Amino acid sequence: MNVCVLGATGFIGGQIARAAVARGWSVRAARRRVDTVGAIGDLQVQWVPANLRDAPSLAEAMRGCEVLFHAAGAYPDGSRHIDIAVAEAASEMHRVLDAARTAGVRRVIYTSTLTTVERKDPSQKGRAVLSTALDESSFYIPGTAKSAYYDAKYAMEQIALDARDIDVVSLLPTAVFGPGDIKPTTSAVLRDAALGKFPVYFDATLNCVDGRDVAASHMLAVEKGRPGQRYILGGHNLPLYAVLATVMRVMGKPPPRLKLSRGLLRAVMRATDALPFVHVPDHMRAFEFWGPMSSAKAVRELGHTTRAFDQTVRDTLAWFKLL
Repeated sequence: MNVCVLGATGFIGGQIARAAVARGWSVRAARRRVDTVGAIGDLQVQWVPANLRDAPSLAEAMRGCEVLFHAAGAYPDGSRHIDIAVAEAASEMHRVLDAARTAGVRRVIYTSTLTTVERKDPSQKGRAVLSTALDESSFYIPGTAKSAYYDAKYAMEQIALDARDIDVVSLLPTAVFGPGDIKPTTSAVLRDAALGKFPVYFDATLNCVDGRDVAASHMLAVEKGRPGQRYILGGHNLPLYAVLATVMRVMGKPPPRLKLSRGLLRAVMRATDALPFVHVPDHMRAFEFWGPMSSAKAVRELGHTTRAFDQTVRDTLAWFKLL
């Protein structure tokens, strides 16, 4: 099978390319910069140029491929100019889908995100829903997180799910960790914790999944995913303290002892949002949207599986050369 991977030089895209090669598929790895190979410089792939702002280059990158893995969605950050970020992200998604149609792609596997799942119950007047594991039947309500990332990702997923003349399956990885996080993105949390940069914690629950398991389920979605459906690809629902404590145990160090109240954290976020020269990542600013997730649908329909979290931690820290 011939497949194209948009975002092959990134974390999840690189793992998708690696999983596809392991299956014996012919992989066209799209990249914007010709000197970039991400974490897959060891793979036998066909590197092709592509720019998400240039439709002809996208169509050419996909030409001859039966399946497109789109793991290069827009990644805006910040709480200002949200409308502009959403419009640009929407245009990008339309461009990718149009290019796929032009190239004759039969199926698109879109890597979305957990942030498109609703985390607040409007009936509770904005209070976070932290105890119930949410599933694919819940949708984020635009504007509630006051985040360009959250709103843009929601808009892109809706465009993907609304496509009617091409098969699109939307996959929603949760908090993804693991080797190969080249930039790094989420896995920086494990790296920084191992380096002693997280001496405090607060009440929050994360659903943690290994990037290799996410990639394996992208392969399964090619054959088993239902068009127009979304699947949460998660792993283990863990308190933030358990995540950090696991890292420190692997490193042979004591866990964090200082706990911040949620009220204090809210105050800090409000203060930093008011300062134009201070940047707080969107995911941290929206900490009240964190919570447990259910991957039951992906397990049932795709055969999604996950490995032990401590193994993910060990492999990630080894990849960062900290073990």
